[in-house]
Amino acid sequence: MNNFTYSYPMKVYFGEDATKNAIATELGNFGKTVMLAYGGGSIKKTGVYDEMVTLLENAGKEIVEFSGIMPNPTYAKVQEGVELARAKHVDFILAVGGGSVVDCCKVISAQAVLEEDIWDMEYKSGKFPTAGIPMGAVVTASGTGAEMNAGAVITCEDKMWKGPLFGTAATFAVLNPAYTMSVSKIQVLSGAFDTLSHAMETYLGTSDQDNVSDDVALSIMRNTVVNMRRVLADIEDVQARGNLMWDSAMAENGILKVGRLTDFQAHQIEHQLGAYTDCNHGQGLAVIQPVYYRHIVNDAREKFTRFAKVVFDVETAEQGLDALENFVKECGLPTKMSELQSKVEITEEVLHQVAETCNVIKSNPRELDREEIYQILRECM
Repeated sequence: MNNFTYSYPMKVYFGEDATKNAIATELGNFGKTVMLAYGGGSIKKTGVYDEMVTLLENAGKEIVEFSGIMPNPTYAKVQEGVELARAKHVDFILAVGGGSVVDCCKVISAQAVLEEDIWDMEYKSGKFPTAGIPMGAVVTASGTGAEMNAGAVITCEDKMWKGPLFGTAATFAVLNPAYTMSVSKIQVLSGAFDTLSHAMETYLGTSDQDNVSDDVALSIMRNTVVNMRRVLADIEDVQARGNLMWDSAMAENGILKVGRLTDFQAHQIEHQLGAYTDCNHGQGLAVIQPVYYRHIVNDAREKFTRFAKVVFDVETAEQGLDALENFVKECGLPTKMSELQSKVEITEEVLHQVAETCNVIKSNPRELDREEIYQILRECM
């Protein structure tokens, strides 16, 4: 393994009383004004919103609401949150929702204490934030693992770009499987496929033989598949949903990535597809990933063979990719572009634009050129 320094400051509260315990334990360390951030309002229908308000008021906090954070959160939404946080002198941000809410809040947190535009700072100056408004994350839809790190995925609509920005990591995360019970089966499976993708892409990065990170990644993949099948069989299986929440967290808390470079080429392609189409992230990955893996199977045959044996109980690399494709179908996830919900028609021109603008990874089994990325996208049609 490569040299590394690993630090994991995140405190995780898991289970039925996790929110109550987290707020009682953590919020006393911060100031009075709390931004309660959430998405389209589903937390009001499920009672999670009322629970948050009651707990915050009982803790003596003044609440500033920031709602309407959309899937694939935009840079404009980030700046709206920044203006509110500054105007109300917010001391703490509590992000309640899925990965989009948490990602948006991570960047709000950092941008609110910066004078420089955070996109320019990171992409033009090569500098990254080192401070921000403290925040916590209460997860109501799992899969992204956004609550476990400082990275965020934001869409800059004026730039036609969707990609990573680094903000502020949450000081604590609440993982209560009961909060996910209102999430539909297709949403649970879409999120879980993102978890599977994180583990697959980390595993296929550059690493040496017989390292523990690969073995843990394979275990996360297998467990994710097992529990996705449990949810398929019984949407009310709260234990399976809890297992998927922890799989998601484990895939993105850094443990799988220590001592290695990672392959996130499928994610880079999907991010740009999302920038042009606003498609669901996990579903876009389900379309792209099996096709991409057919292109690189000979460049990482030993790893693909281990993946086949451990995750899907088959013998060869090709059988493993067949099993992955069949699993996508089994879950009812899209298998081609035409099945994705999109804000625009996905044409050849859109595919060319995605291929020309997506980030190209150099640490994957084989670096792709843009023509091959375009061919992969065409094969997804």
